Amino acid sequence: MDHGDFGRPYTDIDEWRTEPVPHRYIHGGFDNHATRFSFYFPPAGQYEGRFFQHITPVPESEHLAQTARGQEDRISFAAASGAYFVETNGGGEQYGEPGSDADPTIAAYRANAAAAAYSREVARRVYDKDGDAGHAGDPGHRPYGYAYGGSGGGFRTIGAAENTEGVWDGFVPYVIGSPMAIPNVFSVRMHAQRVLRDRLDGIVDALEPGGSGDPYADLTQEEADALREVTRMGFPLASWYGHRTMGTQAFAVLYPHVQQVDPGYFTDFWTVPGYLGADPDSSVHRDRLRLRAEVAEALDAGGTVSARGGVDNSFAGAPDQRAITAVRLTAPAPIDCEGAELAVATGAAAGERFSVKHVRGDLVTLDIQDRGHSLRGLLPGDGIDLDNSGFLAAQTYHRHQVPSADFTVWDQFRDAHGDPIPPQRPVIMGPLFAQAAAGTVQSGRIGGKMIVVACLGDREAFPWQADWYRGKVRAHLGDTETDRFRLWYVEAALHGDEERQEHPTRTVSYLGALHHALRDLAAWVEKDEAPPASTRYTVEDGQIRVPATAGERGGVQPVVRLTADGGAYAETAVGQEVLLRAEAEVPRGAGQLVALQWDFGGEEGFLVTQTGGQAVAERIHAFGAPGTYLVTVRARAQREGDASTPFARTDNLARVRVVVH
Repeated sequence: MDHGDFGRPYTDIDEWRTEPVPHRYIHGGFDNHATRFSFYFPPAGQYEGRFFQHITPVPESEHLAQTARGQEDRISFAAASGAYFVETNGGGEQYGEPGSDADPTIAAYRANAAAAAYSREVARRVYDKDGDAGHAGDPGHRPYGYAYGGSGGGFRTIGAAENTEGVWDGFVPYVIGSPMAIPNVFSVRMHAQRVLRDRLDGIVDALEPGGSGDPYADLTQEEADALREVTRMGFPLASWYGHRTMGTQAFAVLYPHVQQVDPGYFTDFWTVPGYLGADPDSSVHRDRLRLRAEVAEALDAGGTVSARGGVDNSFAGAPDQRAITAVRLTAPAPIDCEGAELAVATGAAAGERFSVKHVRGDLVTLDIQDRGHSLRGLLPGDGIDLDNSGFLAAQTYHRHQVPSADFTVWDQFRDAHGDPIPPQRPVIMGPLFAQAAAGTVQSGRIGGKMIVVACLGDREAFPWQADWYRGKVRAHLGDTETDRFRLWYVEAALHGDEERQEHPTRTVSYLGALHHALRDLAAWVEKDEAPPASTRYTVEDGQIRVPATAGERGGVQPVVRLTADGGAYAETAVGQEVLLRAEAEVPRGAGQLVALQWDFGGEEGFLVTQTGGQAVAERIHAFGAPGTYLVTVRARAQREGDASTPFARTDNLARVRVVVH
């Protein structure tokens, strides 16, 4: 097979391994290219003639899957699904550098495609040599191939679907963005986080079971405007419960690239009418930090690098060699802030500039994420300048990036004629970021079949973006959309593909739905067995709304309802019994209910599990101490009805509030 400019493939490791499951591991690359790959082949008796290939958000190591366990174990999941597993380094780290002049299509899909094509050659040799694998040993056999990836990997999976032919047979992009995602989903969120920082606890409480239901109550005009703006832009309103740990996410990494492409914006923001910074009444002026400060102490991850009174040598490394992660000032900054720039004004490191994660009193914590170099050699007495002007300006950049009319969440910035109200920048930034990730801007012109998995609680890839992409696919496929495309929404799920969620009584992992999609996709392609229908939903002012019952909603996730003494809110006394009633149902064709798990609002977590296909369960519970308890029930379904496997199980949850006097 001709592998084009990737040169001749080679293998340098070929060995049998037993962890995490028995498999034959083959590693290699291409003799004139930095692309590397890992192939994980299950025993011949498990192999059913297919492979799954995971595509990472950016070029990373080809060894990522080797240490994962549980639901996150991609090698074991592939083997349990009759597939071998493929991963690559995406062409090498040089293809993942923002602003790199390297061909973006290498990382987007070409490196992955070259490895996928070669894996078929290897698979034929592996199973022919290992013994009778049925048709797998046939030199003419072509294993089916399925690519999947999330977030930036979703961009790249879509790039593969739209720009290759004959490499993969199906695709599962998940938690996907649109060509207008970057930097806009982060900028609008950061603006709301700043303006609403003292109000978010009240907003969360209003949205809890038994809350007022009105998150706008008692907000000032500026605060209400910020909440309305971010909600209309698509931030899931119910997801504010994570505001304490939400942080800046990728924003601190992204906005410097906006500065490079559009430096004039950061002057216009503070001076030109129509920009927030030019409004003297805006709170952005209250939160602006411009400070010349003196270093009292420099710190790294292990302790003090240097401090007044001398250098602390209790940790390895000379002070000019150890990377600094934080700086202690001689006096507290006048305000605390998220994000800023630190410029070294005097001393050996003068001229160096670094991103700041946050300023808290006299402590400045650097944002070490994705930085190409480290701050070193900073000493007590050195002068530094702190300035968050650019960071603040970038938080409303989305207002000056009004795109085409199909991006309806920007309607709030259009007048009655559809023209932008705020002043607009000369370049629409989002498609540049999208093309850098996917190789092209999404068109909807997919090859093969596709199932998209999106999450209703996603704070980094707002849920409406999956519907936007579905519209592009529909425009391409027309009446044949349902023959080749599905979109499944997962309620109460966030952006990250981790099994253990930060808020387990508020969120569920979507990994089970992803597993379900891959197995259903294989059955769809190989046996023409149609998967469950797309989730039914409406898009209302930037928010995705889904029906209340599984029969109406569709998709693959169970739906669960919970009441306490018949309602979402109950009051009781210590020792007095409360009737908790859970009702769960699974959409048609989405497997079977295998468990109901209970959490009674304490610190113990999910303690009580009722297994089996029980659709209705009641429990009598008495609380032993006064307080407010948020009781949770979690319903679990599994594609094949297997309660023992970690794979292809989908969860959902419901909560009630119980106040105990």
